[in-house]
Amino acid sequence: MSAAPRHRVALLHAFLLLLFFFFCGGADGSEVPPPQNVTTKTLNTNYTLSWDWAPGAAGTHAVTFTTQYVPKHQLNRKSPNWITACNQTSHRSCDLTRFKLLFMGDFMLRVRATVDGRHSDWVQKKFCPYEEAFIGPPDVTLNVTGTSLEVSIKDPVFKHSELRDTYTSATYNITYWKSSPKEEVKKILEMRQDRVVLSNLDLMSEYCVQVQIIYDKNSRPGEYSDVVCERTGDVDAALWVAAVVAFVVMAAVVALVVTLVVYWTRISKFLCPEVVLPPHFKESLLPANPSIYPVSLPSEHCDQVSIIADHRTEEEEEEEGGCSTQPDTSQEGG
Repeated sequence: MSAAPRHRVALLHAFLLLLFFFFCGGADGSEVPPPQNVTTKTLNTNYTLSWDWAPGAAGTHAVTFTTQYVPKHQLNRKSPNWITACNQTSHRSCDLTRFKLLFMGDFMLRVRATVDGRHSDWVQKKFCPYEEAFIGPPDVTLNVTGTSLEVSIKDPVFKHSELRDTYTSATYNITYWKSSPKEEVKKILEMRQDRVVLSNLDLMSEYCVQVQIIYDKNSRPGEYSDVVCERTGDVDAALWVAAVVAFVVMAAVVALVVTLVVYWTRISKFLCPEVVLPPHFKESLLPANPSIYPVSLPSEHCDQVSIIADHRTEEEEEEEGGCSTQPDTSQEGG
């Protein structure tokens, strides 16, 4: 065989071998490239781990990813208890919120790629929620009262807790300005109340408000709320409406009092009517035997009795009549 055909055969073998390693890879798992640009995002108490993957790095094979985490203090153990958060997912991110990771805790995260049963090296990242957290924007509404605006602030929704449970000393920074012509921006800083009144504003003017939540132990500022605008009213009109309402209320009270005085008799009879029993009801209530009622007793007749004391002695009584106690029967015999 000439040199030219041999050279062509060698080139063909090299090309086929390159295609084999390109599409199938070797037996060593280290040939699967690991994920790149591993980052975490913490918004309120929602935690997400994300990463990049080079397009075409797996060839025609599907690639999946596995994510695990462990409390940082367990890394000193011989066999840390890694907990799988996302297993063999095709997504480029993993939501860790449902695992309720302690906000003030320290964790180690790791992720690796899997292609056709072969794994890449683990890529690790330290995760401290309290250092990385962003506070989401609050919800702001405005209520107009004359030339004043009442700002009502509603905290963002947290997945497993409330804002005040996580950020105990959080405050509000309120920014407001007159939209047209645009004036200098005014700020009210470090307010703890969720209701604030902006007073002494211009009549019939549009003002815009934006609110941000600040936590002194977090270097990352909270996100600003959407800009909310409202137009102030006319203070004279407001006083006029209040006067009309007061007059209507007073007129209604006076009319009610007059009605009660004039029609009191009719009203009292209507509310407390006299009850008259029908004759047959009265008859049914009377007893059938009137003797059960007590009969009036005749009046008593008393005679006057006089008592006279007898002062004679026993001897005098014997002399006069003796002491015989037998009854006198002489008349009966004669």
